[in-house]
Amino acid sequence: MMRIAKQLCLSLSILTLLPLGAGAKNKAVKSGPFDWSSVIEAIILVESEGNPKAVGGQSVGAMQITPVAVRECNYILKTRGSEKRYTLADRFDVAKSKEMFLLIQSKYNPTNDIEKAIRLWNGGPNYSLRATERYYKKVLRRMK
Repeated sequence: MMRIAKQLCLSLSILTLLPLGAGAKNKAVKSGPFDWSSVIEAIILVESEGNPKAVGGQSVGAMQITPVAVRECNYILKTRGSEKRYTLADRFDVAKSKEMFLLIQSKYNPTNDIEKAIRLWNGGPNYSLRATERYYKKVLRRMK
């Protein structure tokens, strides 16, 4: 019960840390909480066809999370004063994978730009437009 309460608190904390947004078509958002569910579900379909046990080299789980991404999430949590930490095994947990996605977006995509979110997930914080173009188009097709 305590673990569920901690997870709920973390999820709510992450959501409150996200910039508030609304009103934008498909790009940045200005006010109100942003719903990432369609983007996340499309990424899951592109990355693993929804298989939470998928393994592709160092990338695993439904969202194909790398050890580097887990370390980055833990670094973000540490800098925010949180005691929460993710393990490599957490990549196989869809709910925790979604939390990691939201955490990374909260740091590197505070304007909730959908295009940036997709490219960032594929190419990291210093992504290149050219290198992430194919992935971006794949995810957009899955969102339709």
